[in-house]
Amino acid sequence: MPAIRPRIRLRPSRKGFTAFAPVAGTDRLSELPAFHPNPGNLGGRLYVPEGLTGPAPLVVVLHGCTQDAAVYDQGSGWSTLADRHGFILLFPEQHRANNPLLCFNWFSGNDNQRGMGEAASIRAMVEAVRKAHAVDPDRIFVTGLSAGGAMTGVMLATYPETFAAGAILAGIPYGCASGAHEAFDCMGGRARSDARELGDRVRRASPHKGSWPRLQVWQGSADTTVVPSNADAIVLQWADLHGLDPKPDRSDEVEGHPRRSWLGPDGTPLIEEYRVTGMAHGIPIDPGTGQDGIGEAGAHMLDVGLSSTERIAAFFGIAPEPAAAATRKPRAARRPRAGASANAGRAAATGVQATIEKALKAAGLLR
Repeated sequence: MPAIRPRIRLRPSRKGFTAFAPVAGTDRLSELPAFHPNPGNLGGRLYVPEGLTGPAPLVVVLHGCTQDAAVYDQGSGWSTLADRHGFILLFPEQHRANNPLLCFNWFSGNDNQRGMGEAASIRAMVEAVRKAHAVDPDRIFVTGLSAGGAMTGVMLATYPETFAAGAILAGIPYGCASGAHEAFDCMGGRARSDARELGDRVRRASPHKGSWPRLQVWQGSADTTVVPSNADAIVLQWADLHGLDPKPDRSDEVEGHPRRSWLGPDGTPLIEEYRVTGMAHGIPIDPGTGQDGIGEAGAHMLDVGLSSTERIAAFFGIAPEPAAAATRKPRAARRPRAGASANAGRAAATGVQATIEKALKAAGLLR
């Protein structure tokens, strides 16, 4: 039976962070048994659908700041999709001892290098799951949001031989920052590099000489936390790695939102980018109204009528392409519906705000 755990939800606002009262949420994940080595001191959660037979795909899912694995799974709907299409999920989980806001330390030289810190811990988790379950080694994927999206880029750069493909949501190009203060320049789009230098940062991250993982990029056009120019830089970085022209081979729309594709010689998309019109910082979801819906609207889980979870899985080749809905204009992200976990009642924000600011300063993320 799924465990029920109370959680506090936080979401950014112009005045800082807004807190919501603790509410019960469904935790479908199990604890990952102890694994070694673990130089980054990370935890891990796991989801294996009942009756799954291998060899099965494995998707590594990296949560964003202020989130944990269960929150991210409930909002994104990854375990629901795993039940439908038969794949294993691994959720690395940050500890407050490493980062007070539960961000993966994608900007730290101790954690974003091959064989070191959090990157090495995530790689060790993948190996632990491979040994314990029937995982198809040619179908291992990684995805994440914000700090988890930036850490997705770290994993693709430092261990490219491990992953067939990845998907970065509101992330940062690899190698942009070597410290916390530089991280803010990157997030604000103030760190500039040309395509060759961006690609070289990845090439220097590992001894890899083979083909590079395929990549899908998601970005909200109204994101002021990680500005849209970061998506452009990620695409340039991976186009250079794949030897592709910076201009896309194909441009179209999906549910009214722009999509660009860079194709390989056989017509397979090597890079795909979704620019979600009017969306702020978060992941696009489409919970729908029936049993076919995926995910739940909440903090950083934005109902824009487009399911990134389903389309990422389709890009990975582990689920079918979602059926197109009736033609409609893009809509702004909906607020969580009444009674949803992220809108279950406001707590007093003043004390939480002070706590967040203290944690940011302690982490070196706020002057």
